[in-house]
Amino acid sequence: MDFLKRLGIKEENYGASTGVAWLKTADRKLEIKSPSDGKLIATVYQASPEDYEQVAKTSYEAFLEWRKVPAPKRGEIVRQIGLALREYKEALGMLVSYEMGKSLQEGLGEVQEMIDICDFAVGQSRMLYGFTMHSERPSHRMYDQYHPLGIVGTVSSFNFPVAVWSWNAMLATVCGDTNIWKPSSKVPLTAIAIQNILADVIKRNNLPEGLFCLVIGRGATVGETMLNDKRVPVVSITGSIEVGRHAAQVIAKRFGKAILELGGNNAIILTPDSDLKMAIPAIVFGAVGTAGQRCTSTRRLIIHSSIYDKVKDALVKAYGSLRIGNPLNSENHMGPLIDKAAVDMMLRALDKVKQEGGTILSGGELLSGEGYESGCYITPAIVEAENHYEIVQKETFAPIIYLIRYSGDVENAIKLQNDVVQGLSSSIFTNNMREAETFLSTWGSDCGIANVNIGTSGAEIGGAFGGEKETGGGRESGSDAWKAYMRRQTNTINFGTTLPLAQGIKFDL
Repeated sequence: MDFLKRLGIKEENYGASTGVAWLKTADRKLEIKSPSDGKLIATVYQASPEDYEQVAKTSYEAFLEWRKVPAPKRGEIVRQIGLALREYKEALGMLVSYEMGKSLQEGLGEVQEMIDICDFAVGQSRMLYGFTMHSERPSHRMYDQYHPLGIVGTVSSFNFPVAVWSWNAMLATVCGDTNIWKPSSKVPLTAIAIQNILADVIKRNNLPEGLFCLVIGRGATVGETMLNDKRVPVVSITGSIEVGRHAAQVIAKRFGKAILELGGNNAIILTPDSDLKMAIPAIVFGAVGTAGQRCTSTRRLIIHSSIYDKVKDALVKAYGSLRIGNPLNSENHMGPLIDKAAVDMMLRALDKVKQEGGTILSGGELLSGEGYESGCYITPAIVEAENHYEIVQKETFAPIIYLIRYSGDVENAIKLQNDVVQGLSSSIFTNNMREAETFLSTWGSDCGIANVNIGTSGAEIGGAFGGEKETGGGRESGSDAWKAYMRRQTNTINFGTTLPLAQGIKFDL
């Protein structure tokens, strides 16, 4: 395919790079097949522990130089990266779609997120602000400032092969840090393509080798090594709650910092005052976009009993019109799941919810025949359920939406929404100001993201992204998320001729 050649993807690829050079380890080969058609795209040799050591050493040496570069100059490099991504946007979008299985529109949109965070980071490079405080001592000035931390490790998930990495890497770069990226082994080709693009920017500007590094390898080897590596003070991890819990414990033992973006069990509340013409499209996109494989995908729909049947009928009708097929065909609404294991997980979840008393209204059918040869295509499911079901309490990374009935006032719905261990994204549709403000109040949604009259997915890069409870508490992308990649320092300057001590303490010396 032409886009593979343009992005420098070969039949066989190496899995470790110092930003300029590819390390030549040639064992433990991965075969990367597209969930779209089941065909082999390319192979990748996984990085060895020795590769990781070379990458980390090079990255640390680069940090010692990069931290001396003025922040606006670092921003200029990120600006050039954004321009390069614009040049390769179509090819990258096609690779994201073909390798991961999300629709072409979503693939292109993910690349656009990378471009957007580059623009954001360029501006941020001139706004790494600290505060100035009044000292209680005369002729003293106090302020705080932020310094680079070191290497930032990013462990990204398959569902967003490039966007989440860019949220971390572009901000870390303007903050003066270097980067080591460990992408999901399910979608390593997109990471290799990005590394090739970055290499051009590095060479053109004569930047230190090690500014952007890549390691593609097993979690049990290079992943664990990164978690335990004291040279990597910050590790950003996108993944399951189980993965995040383990990583947080390992990193905490060495007093490192973990930015955790873990599971979501996101709900939309529909009150009697909701505008269903707005709500239904938001629900459908939130539930079936990326085949339900977003951390912000809509998993639960909490509907007031007075409009329950109307909403149920509208959703069944809307799902019946969805086109499922090759994600490179822009006329299709939904592509495949990432692999057959994901399909099996979805089918097991549907069996479980039936055992617990739920009713499948539509979907959950494995598609076969022409165009579905990969075995990864399945129809999205609508299920009537109750919030306390064990399977509803868990995040199933698949296009299943649970319809849950509530009665009474909006606080009953909010209680149901909050009654899960995850706390990423949430939404309410209502034209009632009191309901909306209650949802946003301190006793309202307990999620890191709370929306009114828009769905749970589609977060903008300008806001900090992340969630509470077992979602991990991390924040990435916009707002003041840049502070996670820097160390805070408080400074006091005495510009007088005496040495007054704090709290008026005196020594007779």
